Amino acid sequence: MIPEIGQFSLIVALALALAQAALSLTGAARGIPGFVAVARPAAQGQFVFVAIAFACLAWSFYSNDFSVLNVASNSNSSLPAAYRIAATWGSHEGSLLLWVLMLSLWMLAVSVFSRSLPDEMVARILGVMGLIAVGFLCFMLFTSNPFERLLPAAADGRDLNPLLQDPGMVFHPPMLYMGYVGFSVAFAFAIAALLDGKLDATWARWSRPWTTAAWVFLTVGIALGSFWAYYELGWGGWWFWDPVENASFMPWLIGTALIHSLAVTEKRGAFKNWTVLLAIIAFSLSLLGTFLVRSGVLTSVHAFATDPKRGIFILCFLAVVIGGSLALYAWRANRVEPGGRFELLSRESMLLANSVLLLVACGAVMLGTLYPLFLDALGLGKISVGPPYFESVFMPLMAPAILLAGIGPLVAWRKGDSAQLMRRLRWVWIAALVGALFVPLAFGRWAALTSAGLLLAFWILAGTLTSLIVRIKSGTKITSAFLGMLLAHAGVGVFVIGITLVKSYETERDLRMAPGESAELGGYSFRFEGVREVRGPNYAAARAAIAVQRDGAQVARLEPEKRIYLVQQNPMTEAAINAGISRDIYVSLGESVGEGAWTVRIHIKPFIRWIWFGCLMMAFGGLLAASDRRYRATRRREATSAADATVVRGSTA
Repeated sequence: MIPEIGQFSLIVALALALAQAALSLTGAARGIPGFVAVARPAAQGQFVFVAIAFACLAWSFYSNDFSVLNVASNSNSSLPAAYRIAATWGSHEGSLLLWVLMLSLWMLAVSVFSRSLPDEMVARILGVMGLIAVGFLCFMLFTSNPFERLLPAAADGRDLNPLLQDPGMVFHPPMLYMGYVGFSVAFAFAIAALLDGKLDATWARWSRPWTTAAWVFLTVGIALGSFWAYYELGWGGWWFWDPVENASFMPWLIGTALIHSLAVTEKRGAFKNWTVLLAIIAFSLSLLGTFLVRSGVLTSVHAFATDPKRGIFILCFLAVVIGGSLALYAWRANRVEPGGRFELLSRESMLLANSVLLLVACGAVMLGTLYPLFLDALGLGKISVGPPYFESVFMPLMAPAILLAGIGPLVAWRKGDSAQLMRRLRWVWIAALVGALFVPLAFGRWAALTSAGLLLAFWILAGTLTSLIVRIKSGTKITSAFLGMLLAHAGVGVFVIGITLVKSYETERDLRMAPGESAELGGYSFRFEGVREVRGPNYAAARAAIAVQRDGAQVARLEPEKRIYLVQQNPMTEAAINAGISRDIYVSLGESVGEGAWTVRIHIKPFIRWIWFGCLMMAFGGLLAASDRRYRATRRREATSAADATVVRGSTA
C-alpha cells in the first residue's frame, strides 16, 4: 500500500495547489481576506503531502519493491542502501518528484519567513508558485507517474546507472534543483509585483535575499556537478560544455545579472523593468533546462528521459509560463515610473553594462546549445558544437565583465569622480600587471593568453581588496552584504586563476605499463606495481597499484580501478587522485593489453582545486549577502508602515 499512499498524496497535493493558486490570486485581486488567508496553510499542506509522496517512493526503493516500475527500472537488490535512497531521484520520474519537493519546500519557506510582508503580496507570490506546482504535478501524475505498478512484479531490478552510483550524486541533484526551483521565488515576486502594479525599491528589497539564496544553491550544485564529472568520468575534465551542463549554467548567468540589477533597484529605484525581465528570463531558462533534460531531444550523461511525448507537455507548459509572463510584462511595463537618474560614470552604469554582458554571454551559450537541436529537428543534418565554439565566443564576453566587476565597487552611485577612480585603480593595475607577468615565469613558460587570464584574476582580486580599504578609510559601516559581495568577487578571481593555470600548464601521458615499469611526468616518477582482482557489493574490478615518487621520496600510492557492474555488465573507470592545494595527480586505468600490461593515463593538473575553491567562495559570499540583518529589519519596518496605511485607509472609509 505504500506506493498507493504516495500516489494519493500527490493527488491531494494537486488539489491543494489548485486551491492555493485560484483562491490566493482571486483573494488578492478582489480584496477577499478569507481567500488571501488560504495561501499559507495551502502551501504548507502541499509540502506535507509532497514530502509524504517522496518518502513513500524512497521507502519503495529502500525496501526493493520491484512491483513499482520505477524501482524495477532503476534499482537492484545488490545495490548498497545509500545508493538505493539516492536512486529515488536517479530516474526521470523520481527526479521530477524531487523537483516538486524542492518547489514545495521553497513555498513552505516563503509562507514561514514572510510574516512581515503584506498578506496580499504573499498571497500573490504563493498563488503564482501554486500555478507552477499545478503544472508539474499534472505532468507527473499524467505522464510520469513515479508509483506506476509493474504486474507481475519483477524478480529483481535492472540496477541504477553506474555513473550515478557515487556519493556526489547523493548531494549534487538536490543542490542543483534547489537553485533551479529557487528562481521560481524570484519569478513569483516579479509577477506578483506586476499584478499589484507596484515595482519599487520595496519589492526589490523583499525579493533580493530569496534570489541570492537560490543563486547560492545553484552555484554549489553546478560546482558539485563539475567536481563529480572530474573524478568520476575518468578523463580528467571538469567542464565539457555539455548541453545539460549549459542548461544549468544559463540560468546561473542570468541569476548573477539579476542579483546585481536588484541591488540597483533597491538602492536607487532604477532598472525596474529590466530587473523584472531578468527574473522572468532566469526562471524560463530553468524550465528550458527541465525540457532539455526530459524531452529526449538530446543524449547526455546528465539527461533522464528519452520520450519525446513528455517533452511536448513540458514545451507547452514552458510556452504558457513564458508567454503569459511576457504578456503581463508588456501590459504593465509602460506604467512603471522611471527610477533615479545617473551619469555614464557611475556604479549604476557599471552594473548595467555587466548585466548586459552576462545576458549576451548567456545568449551565446544558448545559441551553441540549441542550434544543433533545431537543425536536427528540421532535418537539416547533425552538427556538433563543442568547446572551441564556446571558448572562442564566451571568454571574450567574460573578460570585460570581470574588468567591470573590479571597477564597479570603486565607483560612487549616481555620479562618479573620474580623478578619484583613477587614483584608486592605480594600485589595482600595478598588482594585476605584476601577477600577470611574473606568475607564468614561475612555471617556466610564458604565454599571452595565460597572462591575460591572470591579469583578469589579479585585477578583480586587487579591486576587491581596494574596495575593502576604501570602505574602512571612509568609516562606512561594513555590512555582511558588503563582505559577501567582496568574497564572491574574490571567488571569481580564485576561479579564474584555477582555470588559467590548469588550462595552460596541465600535462598528461597515455602509457602502456607492465608490472615493474616506470614513467616520468612533471617531475614525478610513476611505478606500475601490478593489478589485482577485487569485488564490490555489485561489481567486480581490476585494481591497479601505482607508486608515485618525487626526488626519491614516496608521494602517494594510487589505486585506480576498472569496474564491471554485474547486472548489466557496464564498464566504468574509477580514477585515483592525489589531491593538493597546488596540483592534482590524476591516474586512470584503461584496458588490459596482455601479458599483465595495461593502458594507463596520467595527468598533472596544477591548481585545479582552485576552480572549486572559487565556487565555494562565491557561494559563501552569496550566503553572507542573503543573511544580512538589515533586510529583516527593513522588512519589519515596511510591513508596519503598510499595516498602518491599511488601518488609516480603513478608518477613512
